[in-house]
Amino acid sequence: MSFARFIELALYDPQLGYYRRPHPRVGFGPGTDFFTASTSGPLFGQLVTAAAVKLLGDHDPRTFTFVEVGAESAEGILAGVDHPFGSVRTQRIGETLHLDGRCVVFSNELFDAQPFQRFVFRRGGWRELGVALRTDELVEIEISTTVPDNFPTTAPEGYVIDAPFAAATLLDELAKPAWTGLFIACDYGKSWHELIEATPAGTARAYFQHTQSNDLLARPGAQDLTCHVCWDWLAARLVAHGFSAPSLESQEAFLVKHAGAFIAATTAAEAAQFSRKKLSLLQLLHPANLGQKFQVLHATRGV
Repeated sequence: MSFARFIELALYDPQLGYYRRPHPRVGFGPGTDFFTASTSGPLFGQLVTAAAVKLLGDHDPRTFTFVEVGAESAEGILAGVDHPFGSVRTQRIGETLHLDGRCVVFSNELFDAQPFQRFVFRRGGWRELGVALRTDELVEIEISTTVPDNFPTTAPEGYVIDAPFAAATLLDELAKPAWTGLFIACDYGKSWHELIEATPAGTARAYFQHTQSNDLLARPGAQDLTCHVCWDWLAARLVAHGFSAPSLESQEAFLVKHAGAFIAATTAAEAAQFSRKKLSLLQLLHPANLGQKFQVLHATRGV
């Protein structure tokens, strides 16, 4: 099968998929595999709310529905958060997508969790990789020499490109409905130039019990599989659907720039103590933590 099909089954099969099975994935407790911005509790939701309100400018946030797509929990990042939006809705994985009216469409680590195709440069050309079962063991195999037109004509022997085509397709699905408002996606990715010149081993990784691995075929359904998104592709899809001037910023820059007043007020209120909230701010903003690891793509349409 193609690598993309293997990823789709390993992550989203209704019975066995990693994101479909009812087990703890995010956090620091037993059995978890990774942590993300939402691990900081309500603080992340408060920061996103403050940034969204600022980006909406003079528009009344009470006229917008906040829609979190791919929410890890049924409540989403605004659980327990005082917010000014007219309503809040979460779209869980596998649920029918429904977007209309005025919305703030938000996602956190949604696009990097989509199926991807793998290509390797061998013997003077690109080969697409797939997965096969050989004597009770999953192995990588070459399945095709047909590659997209935008791939470079040459590369070092063994260079790998993990191509996140499904992420771009998902963005088409989110942007195609005639809703207006603000799009915000927090994720990690690279430019197309970086993917074809600066990541010779590809960007796909597996995460199991907070340990990163390059063995993508181990523990299918029991480990997280991910690869960097291509920000150029996502920004281009937003423009194609009528969004104005998509902007890409590090998570640190995005939150400081658009939620700076909230950060200042929180820091002042917690100045007398080294509190959990201050620790969470450090985790979300510091370049050595999540501040530079994650980026934020945002754009508006019709507002």
